[in-house]
Amino acid sequence: MRMMTDLADHYGENPVFLKDVAKREDISEKYLSLIVIPLRGAGLIQSIRGAHGGYRLMRKPDDITVRDVWQALEGEICLVDCVKDTKGCMRISTCPTRDIWGMLGQKISETLKSVTLSDLVRIRHEKADNNIMSNI
Repeated sequence: MRMMTDLADHYGENPVFLKDVAKREDISEKYLSLIVIPLRGAGLIQSIRGAHGGYRLMRKPDDITVRDVWQALEGEICLVDCVKDTKGCMRISTCPTRDIWGMLGQKISETLKSVTLSDLVRIRHEKADNNIMSNI
């Protein structure tokens, strides 16, 4: 998520290099090179080749939710297999906990859908500002 927040923070600027994101976010560049693949596949980021190349968001930060990023990297939000795979358990019709896991997964999904990359950038800046103020 930190890579996507970094790209959102630099939205509208030149594309950014993975090495720069890695340095700013203290994340392995090798790891970032692995996660750009599903993010590109989901249409969330674009890679640009050449001397002025790098990565950038495909949509505005307001139009990309945390759920979009989660689904690109992790798949559908499903806390237990029986919620998605109804053939995996013979007790589905009588199991009370399956319903709870399904409702909880739905609430998590709704929450992640309600937060955009713009929100994360705003929160990041607010926290940085608060941190600066507390050190004065």
